[in-house]
Amino acid sequence: MSEQPSEYASTPADRPPIVEMRQIVKRFPGVLANDQVDFELRQGEIHALLGENGAGKSTLMNILAGMYTADAGAILVKGRPVSFSSPRDAIQAGIGMIHQHFMLVPTQTVTENILLGLDEPRFLMRLAHYEEVVAELGQNYGMKVDPRARIWQLSVGEQQRVEILKMLYRGADVLVMDEPTAVLAPQEIEALFVTLRAMVSEGKSVIFISHKLQEVKAISDRVTVLRKGRISAAGLLTRETSRDELARQMVGREVVFRLDKKAQEPGEVVLQVQDIHAENDKGLPALNGVSFEVRQGEILGLAGVAGNGQSELAQIISGLRRCLKGCVSLKGKVICNQSTLVGIQHGLAYVPEDRTHVGTAPNLSVTDNVIMKKYRQPPIGRGWMIDMQSANHFANDLRQAYEIIVPNVDTPVRLLSGGNLQRVILARELSSEPSFLLAVQPTRGLDVGAIEGVQRLLLAQREAGSAVLLISEELEELMSLSDRIIVIYEGRIMGEMKDPDIETLGMMMTGTPLEQIQSQGAPQHD
Repeated sequence: MSEQPSEYASTPADRPPIVEMRQIVKRFPGVLANDQVDFELRQGEIHALLGENGAGKSTLMNILAGMYTADAGAILVKGRPVSFSSPRDAIQAGIGMIHQHFMLVPTQTVTENILLGLDEPRFLMRLAHYEEVVAELGQNYGMKVDPRARIWQLSVGEQQRVEILKMLYRGADVLVMDEPTAVLAPQEIEALFVTLRAMVSEGKSVIFISHKLQEVKAISDRVTVLRKGRISAAGLLTRETSRDELARQMVGREVVFRLDKKAQEPGEVVLQVQDIHAENDKGLPALNGVSFEVRQGEILGLAGVAGNGQSELAQIISGLRRCLKGCVSLKGKVICNQSTLVGIQHGLAYVPEDRTHVGTAPNLSVTDNVIMKKYRQPPIGRGWMIDMQSANHFANDLRQAYEIIVPNVDTPVRLLSGGNLQRVILARELSSEPSFLLAVQPTRGLDVGAIEGVQRLLLAQREAGSAVLLISEELEELMSLSDRIIVIYEGRIMGEMKDPDIETLGMMMTGTPLEQIQSQGAPQHD
């Protein structure tokens, strides 16, 4: 990915501010989320907002987008004081936010979600006409989605495209984007960046929240960093700031970007996937003869663009989806088309892609969530009863071991930041000492410090002898952690590599089998 700032980057100081947030304070029970925060967005710029999970970035932007009301401070749009009591007020002022957790109605179509809440159409719904408009809008911005598809039928990546299109349809002058590239392949990220550069060239402004420092360096004009609710660096010129410095400002210490992985020989086969065929939620083919093995003491990486069968494969292995043909065996025991309990009993641990709705029960406490695999066993399980004293003791031990930042273990997990929520899931799954770990997008949406912690835990599982299947769209992560990488495209395995390069992986991810690439010669490097 090229580090090419927008055309405005040479003269950022000459542009007038379009949004000013002054001395913003926001408190929640027991938490000071924003502490006298100043933030300025200039017209025609891409301004990156960085910070650890829980640093206050989303809170600050939710205030700007009308989701929250600040306890103190002022907001100015184009020099005029404003007060937003709802997202509708913010959108009328030209400010739209694309949230990390989607604000979509699952049972409605793409087009219906985009039109939801608008004054037009009022009485007559010419749905076919608006479907054409939505399809054209998606085509213009390089974000193709089926306007007739229902949200629940879409992949996570496709749902995020709907959110982006929803704000573009409303004509927002300021677009707040919270982790917009988390589900995109490298080629799609570059296409999105082309779209953003086109938007700022027309005078629109973008606030770009991302934990991916290479993306911030590639797309933004300026960077503001939040740490523990306060500004640690304001309006830095991106081209004059190193990635190491940005990471240091975020977490307050040096960050290791490439972890040491000990050389070791893999052992016996733990997971065997043979000729799996399956359908997606639309009843269309999602997996077409997928086969591979994962061995003891190795990490097998699975690369691919979102929507090519990764989710369905993970669901089949974990017992959440039935396959039409084929077999999945764990330590010689068939676990496909069985209950989830069968996999758990044979040593399967699962870190799902959707940590909020699949990985946890949001309204239950930290204790309730971490004992979900232990409540049948003593000392927590006592017949039909749960020993809550033992459960709380277990939860507190995990809280300390996995550094889960939470007031107490009775706190509902819906109140946790993304990084702490992922730590809860990892604590529950890894404390069972699994023989096989299925990790799907385990670092998505996490800050650099949390990513480093999660990756260390994955390597620790490998060194402990577990077999690990890492499904990720982060090529840098896959190449750093994996012993082997396989690539999936439209439900088929394109090939396997031990020492992959970005160019070859990219070609495989877009549908070229490894055999064909090798027969035509390896990609040429400058």
